[in-house]
Amino acid sequence: MTEVLSERSSRVVSYAKLHRAAERRDQGRFVAEGANAVASALAVGRAEAVLVADEEQFRHRDLVETAAAAGVPVSVITGRAASKLAETSTPAGIFAICPLLVVPLDAVLTAGPPRLLAIAVEPREPGNAGTLIRCADAMGADAVILLGDAVDPHNGKCVRASAGSVFTVPVVRERAVDDALDAIRGSDISLLATAADGEVALDAAGDILSGRVAWLFGNEAHGLSVEVQRSADHRVSIPIRGRAESLNVAAAAAICLYESARVHGAAGRV
Repeated sequence: MTEVLSERSSRVVSYAKLHRAAERRDQGRFVAEGANAVASALAVGRAEAVLVADEEQFRHRDLVETAAAAGVPVSVITGRAASKLAETSTPAGIFAICPLLVVPLDAVLTAGPPRLLAIAVEPREPGNAGTLIRCADAMGADAVILLGDAVDPHNGKCVRASAGSVFTVPVVRERAVDDALDAIRGSDISLLATAADGEVALDAAGDILSGRVAWLFGNEAHGLSVEVQRSADHRVSIPIRGRAESLNVAAAAAICLYESARVHGAAGRV
């Protein structure tokens, strides 16, 4: 009979510690919670182990079978153990233990070369960071780069908000903002800062967007600093035709990345 791990199991206790960023760094792994995240981890071979709640085995049987077929160890856990591992109020009942995903900036800049990058400068809200990763993946961006004092992309809320995209688009995390921007610019990539008073309207930025670009997005509280805006090659504004004064960073990123993808797609059809 398959052993069912309780919340007191040494493995469950060890995995639960991965809720803390310092522990994730020490162990070199993180917990991916939910069917979307587990499916994505399995699809790209990034799951080291899968845990499923005893009462959820039938609901997640396809994922359990996929993991078993790939040789990924599957453990059954109690409902209380699932609650201990979960960071949601209603546990999904399935988890994957995965190695950390971040890649070096040099690896991104020398691969391809990249045509479209999404850069978040000091993002603090994990849900927004995850949404940015999801948008970037959907629009075919080559990577997402988190700069400065940024949220950990392995944060549970960030992983869930990415809907599995954290496994499929490269994510870079660099603390030195200026050094990273210099390296990107040195790779012949134009830096585009989003700004309400930008000198270029997004509607008229087709020629700029047809090249290799990196979009810069600020955090929710402060936006992009004056210094970062000045370092950009172009400051681009999103035309707002209604009464809203501004857009949050996730909405602005979705619009800008979509427009870049549209221009690239049109150029490819010429």
